[in-house]
Amino acid sequence: MVNFNNLKSVTLSNGETLTYREEGLGNKVILLIHGNMSSSKHWDILVDKIKNKFKIIAVDMRGFGGSSYNKPINSLNDFAKDIEEFLNIINIENCSVIGWSTGGGVALELAANISEKIEKVVLLESVGIKGYPIAKKDKNGLPTNELLKTKEEIAEDPIQVKPVLEALKTNNKEFYRTLWNAAIYTHNKPADDLYEEYLEDMLTQRNLVDVDYALATFNMTNENNGVNDGSNKYNLVKAPVLILQGDRDYVVPMSMAEETNKYIKNSKVIVLKDSGHSPMIDSMSQLLDELNKFL
Repeated sequence: MVNFNNLKSVTLSNGETLTYREEGLGNKVILLIHGNMSSSKHWDILVDKIKNKFKIIAVDMRGFGGSSYNKPINSLNDFAKDIEEFLNIINIENCSVIGWSTGGGVALELAANISEKIEKVVLLESVGIKGYPIAKKDKNGLPTNELLKTKEEIAEDPIQVKPVLEALKTNNKEFYRTLWNAAIYTHNKPADDLYEEYLEDMLTQRNLVDVDYALATFNMTNENNGVNDGSNKYNLVKAPVLILQGDRDYVVPMSMAEETNKYIKNSKVIVLKDSGHSPMIDSMSQLLDELNKFL
């Protein structure tokens, strides 16, 4: 497998350091933006398959992997602005972007902010264009119809947030293994040694509450999502958008892919058969086929 452990770094004007991995010799540049609870490390097996066709840049967003986290983020657009400057520093004039889960929302913000630089966008099991709301829980821990709207409320969520914060605090790798086995690696799992590396990497996250808040408030539409009004930036996305959605993703529902498709004019949804939230593990051959056709 490709040696995907050599991190490079750049320092942004805001003082943050972003680390990244670079592989491949192709003429076309592919920017990979990871999801929540992960980092650029989690792209390694995909990179191994496409490195001979593309030049690949996989970045660690602020607060993940090897990147710094000096100033808290408040939105997915904060991540996108970091990456916009990052691309300028490493002299990337044009690229296509693949955003996984949370990274899909960041990819859309980036495509809206610098439409002249983004050639194509792939949303891989992506957060929907109206965000990922967190419901307030009742005394039995069941979701209610009320949505959490502040970082303080989100930090106290007893089901989705507090247990993860505790696991990060105590470096509880087994908690993450149980969580990912239940929600993501439900049918197939990475090779044992690779899974251990992924779990160690998950424990590097320093921004969990802020990311959950950014997901809850993410909204590029012209409507209210129950938490806030939209930014109306969806019309600024000019690049063709491919939405890849697993038919048994237990993290992101199909309705989110469909709603994004409704708003983004030049987009289409492809359903990945028998795939969950990590097509790299569940459906690599179909994923590669769709990426090669689109990119």
